[in-house]
Amino acid sequence: MTSLTTAQESVASIDADALIVGWAADGSVAAHPLLSDEAREAIAAGAAALDASSKAGKVTVLPGVGVAARRVVVVGVGDATTEDLRTAAGEASRAVGKKPAAVVVALPVESDEAAVAVAQGALLGAYAFTDYKSDEDAATDTAWTVAGASDAAIARAQILIAAAAGIRDLVNTPPLDLFPGSFAEIAQQLGAAAGVEVKVWEAQDLANEGFGGILGVGMGSSRLPRLVRVGYAPEGATQTVALVGKGITFDTGGISLKPSKSMETMKSDMTGAATVLHAVIAAARAELPVAVTAWLCLAENMPSATAQRPSDVIRIYGGKTVEVLNTDAEGRLVMADGLVKACEEDPDVVLDVATLTGAQGAALGTRTSGVMGTEAIRDEVVAAAGEADELMWPMPLPEHLRAGIDSKVADLQNMGDPQGGGMLTAGIFLREFVGDTPWGHLDIARPAYNEGKPWAENVAGATGHSLRTLFRFLENRAQA
Repeated sequence: MTSLTTAQESVASIDADALIVGWAADGSVAAHPLLSDEAREAIAAGAAALDASSKAGKVTVLPGVGVAARRVVVVGVGDATTEDLRTAAGEASRAVGKKPAAVVVALPVESDEAAVAVAQGALLGAYAFTDYKSDEDAATDTAWTVAGASDAAIARAQILIAAAAGIRDLVNTPPLDLFPGSFAEIAQQLGAAAGVEVKVWEAQDLANEGFGGILGVGMGSSRLPRLVRVGYAPEGATQTVALVGKGITFDTGGISLKPSKSMETMKSDMTGAATVLHAVIAAARAELPVAVTAWLCLAENMPSATAQRPSDVIRIYGGKTVEVLNTDAEGRLVMADGLVKACEEDPDVVLDVATLTGAQGAALGTRTSGVMGTEAIRDEVVAAAGEADELMWPMPLPEHLRAGIDSKVADLQNMGDPQGGGMLTAGIFLREFVGDTPWGHLDIARPAYNEGKPWAENVAGATGHSLRTLFRFLENRAQA
């Protein structure tokens, strides 16, 4: 099992498969109190001969020289910001050799924030999903040491890394094995381990209580939908935050069937639910003094004789009716149910997280999420993202787009102006279900899943994007 510890002794003498050190802009090994001048000079000679770069994440690999480690990974640290350090550690973690037993990271960690960033980069950059590999030796159990980190930084990093890795594990699991029922069971298991309360609405419960959005989307699948509430309520909490996550365990588009190529990554359409689940687990493990509730809106969107049809009208929890013009605009339907239910508990703020629209990627690309909602909450989320080094951009909810979701036969329709603005229209649709509750909407469609090459701490597949932002948002709320 991968472990994370700190060390306060000279790193030059630690027996390890690899030692990671930083390369500074002045053409020298970045100073570290546990790396002697002699070791730095020996490493610098070899790195300079290979034209090492100080660009954050640029890697140069040397044989062990001047240290006990068998390999030295020299990586550029740029300006040594937390983002640069996380990037450096992430890139370096993939150059430590095959299946290392022990790796020591001696990047500059002059603060707890820097140490946490380094630990995140190293362990998440080395993340691998091997559950379905037939080679029993595929998994790597590595002992990672972040030299000079405080115990508090290691403890915080462990919580955040476990949460991000947990999100990745869920998202990377094939939909054959991850479906609404199994997802709900995993939430129950994780909740029990973390000491938080978990309640599950089965399909009949959803029908009895009028959750027409989740039921409508899930009615085409033989694997019935669920709604899951995960609640952490510490004594003395003065803030309450509700998190609502889109949990489409596989999205074919339903009757409005997607092209086959567009379905290849649709196991990731439950990322929002995975993210809010692990955000609550992380808050509980960190003992944050804020009450947090996650609502997992779980369904599988399949075409079948029982699937909902374009032109069907469904009734969302709370009573509003929606004409379904496109069954591939299903995420907003399950989220509508979850938002109304979450707001019913009168939280101070509600945030929803969803891989909601292809338009998000068209507007902002593969690494930047869009944030909408009540202006103050939107800006608070974006500020938390900046503090957490995640790319998020504030987006408007233009009132002229509101008319596009008026229906001739129902209160609303689930598609808007065909000329564009799909990400914004989806946000406007969700706004109809939060009432006066302060609200933020995070569309993480493309950043949630990396279809390209690894970069920084992000490997191919699920990224865990937005977890750091949510956790920082909760920390900031706890301190308010």
